[in-house]
Amino acid sequence: MKRGNLFFVLLLTLFLLAGAAACGGSRSNARLVLIDDDASPGDDDTSPADDDDDASPAWTAMDSTTSVDLVSVWGSSSSNVLTVGDVGTILRYDGSSWSAMTSPTTARLYAVWGSAADDAFIVGDGGAILHYDGSAWTAMTSGSTAILQGVWGSSASDVFAVGDGGAILHYDGASWSAMTSGTSESLIGVWGSSASDALAVGGATILHYDGSSWSPMTSGTTAGLYGVWGASATDVFAVGYDEPAGAGAILHYNGSAWSAMTAGTAAALFGVWGSSATDVFAVGFNSAAAVGASLRYDGALWSALATGVVEDLFGVWGSSSSDVFAVGNLGTILHYGG
Repeated sequence: MKRGNLFFVLLLTLFLLAGAAACGGSRSNARLVLIDDDASPGDDDTSPADDDDDASPAWTAMDSTTSVDLVSVWGSSSSNVLTVGDVGTILRYDGSSWSAMTSPTTARLYAVWGSAADDAFIVGDGGAILHYDGSAWTAMTSGSTAILQGVWGSSASDVFAVGDGGAILHYDGASWSAMTSGTSESLIGVWGSSASDALAVGGATILHYDGSSWSPMTSGTTAGLYGVWGASATDVFAVGYDEPAGAGAILHYNGSAWSAMTAGTAAALFGVWGSSATDVFAVGFNSAAAVGASLRYDGALWSALATGVVEDLFGVWGSSSSDVFAVGNLGTILHYGG
């Protein structure tokens, strides 16, 4: 869905917060949580995350070679970065430029992750899972028709894919099999610190995997959560959107409990990644300011980084704190190098 039809997208807010599983929605719909422009809390002129809206961009735009929506980005190094999106689009950055890779599908692709440059996975519509062996992408048999929206693994033989209706699939290096999630909530993000410590988020739901089974955690929020990343098992961040408050939501896990952080923005936050516990990026969209949103955490506070774009930003990943990529609607790719 293109962000240009803003008023149409705004009408979908309540639908999105109900969860894609209950409504039969897709990842692009689940991602595009936009907020009302009228007097949104956290969108006043003194909000720290909005001060940089008119500042020079900290991000610079890259030529993506495409105009399709891009949803997720991951890389094995600064010269091997992948981004995926609509109509089976897969792009690769070689350290110099972006180019299209041959994709075996036209399905909408929602997430990419890999254990190495020659071992990467992509998930998408209709249970689509693709694997890259360093030479070509091939379709895998997932055994599922669910819209798969997140993927992460601890190794090449321990990979999780999550999606609509609480779907969780596991790959053991040979085949994919369904796991019991205990929820019907659509799951959008997944991340872990090890094979016995993984987290999946969607809606206000947070699930934890202990190496044996998935169980619900107390999230302490009613916000819709879209992304999760951690520096360790005791330092994890989840991001999303708090519709009643009209504000971005950020939660932090310290190994014992989740607690709300002050985001200071009206933006819906869709993606999160960091180089360390004291250097974390979050991206999204601020409909009140009509700009792609970006925040950075320094270990104490979240503050805004101007993006210079008006498109929704969905995914973020970097090889280091000075080499970060963000992707979004209409082929948007940004690079942060400072």
